[in-house]
Amino acid sequence: MGMRLPLAPRTLFARLMLIWLIGISAVLAVSFALFLGERDRFDRGVLFEGVAREIAASIDIIDQLSPGERERWIETMGRRRLRPSLSAPPAEARPLPDRFELVQALTQALPEREVTVLALPPRGEERPHHARLIAFVRLSDGSPLTIRLQLPPLAPSSSAASPTPLPRVLAALAALILGVTLLTWLAVRIATRPLSRLAEAAKAIGEDPDRPPMTAEGPTEVAQAASAFNQMQRRIREHVSERTRILAAITHDLRTPITRLRLRAEQVEDESLRGRIQSDLDAMQALANEGMDFARSLGAPLQIGMVDLDALLEALVADAQDMGWPVALRGRANAPCLGDAVALKRSLWNLVDNGIKFGERVEIEVTPQDDAMLVRIHDQGPGLDEAELNKVFEPFYRTEASRNRETGGTGLGLAIARNLMRAQGGEVSLRNDPAGGLIAEVRIKSRAGH
Repeated sequence: MGMRLPLAPRTLFARLMLIWLIGISAVLAVSFALFLGERDRFDRGVLFEGVAREIAASIDIIDQLSPGERERWIETMGRRRLRPSLSAPPAEARPLPDRFELVQALTQALPEREVTVLALPPRGEERPHHARLIAFVRLSDGSPLTIRLQLPPLAPSSSAASPTPLPRVLAALAALILGVTLLTWLAVRIATRPLSRLAEAAKAIGEDPDRPPMTAEGPTEVAQAASAFNQMQRRIREHVSERTRILAAITHDLRTPITRLRLRAEQVEDESLRGRIQSDLDAMQALANEGMDFARSLGAPLQIGMVDLDALLEALVADAQDMGWPVALRGRANAPCLGDAVALKRSLWNLVDNGIKFGERVEIEVTPQDDAMLVRIHDQGPGLDEAELNKVFEPFYRTEASRNRETGGTGLGLAIARNLMRAQGGEVSLRNDPAGGLIAEVRIKSRAGH
């Protein structure tokens, strides 16, 4: 098993974004640093090559003039970047090693002359990041010539003459990373969106196996996954349909032998035996009816529309009270809900019936919400173990408390209620009330699209 980082993103979208951003940002940073370094080296080379050519031209001109003309020519140059002087260099000047770029540039520009580059210590009023340099050479008649010049630092690893300020460098790098982030987001979004649609389709198939198949479009891998998903959906739908038909056929065909047995039971002279046979036949008839209802709840088409929930609950409570059940209603929806009136009433009736069996008294409470109606059916029974709150919705599952003739039951009532609610886009769940009893919470859509 691979090691899982505790801070790793959980979604595929976030992981791809992180991988792309880290990788591309690293490449950009390295490329940007190499670009700046190469540009600095190029700028230094151009600068020093230009200075070397200017010094070489000045030396050639001065060397061709007579001593008197040299002084006049130097005076006419004024305060230019290069300041020639017919004198020896100061004693405090120190020669620069041959590895410095200006020395190499002068050697290439004046191969026939011996030029020495010296550095003067900076004066107090000068900025420390500028260097005071002197190029010293002897003319053809042996006269000394020094040319003073002022340049940025000449260390081998120094910056160019006009380095880019750090804030501008960081701003450019940030702009590059932002652009890459936007492009990465778009690319990853396009790549993962089909997977999101596949996940939504997988979730929806649990609520409606008959939903339209996915469109097999997009990249080859996504199209293949969509085709495989559609094939799986078709097989699930066929399997559920076949199981429903078998269950419906068995429960329907059981009615004929049960009816014959009832007729034969009437011929039994022993009244006690006849009563026991009739009781067993009643249980078989109830199981057949529940099985038929369960089969219908799996695949029966529903007429979804707007239902007057208040009127439906009032009618349900009246029917329960007519049967002598202590059922009370609190709250009002004051708005219609979305569903099938017959299936909705059957689902709620099964929950009320379950509450009466195990809790003796039932209270129904309606609470409107933003996009749904919440109906709570609260009984006064002993409740359920936490492990059984979901198991009781499984077909034919019965708790130990229901395995007797008094409570009876086939274990299909709650399964039918959940199937009918989910077919309408609703949901039903159970939870224990800390004050006692069991609460069945039914969430019904109040409008389409939610």
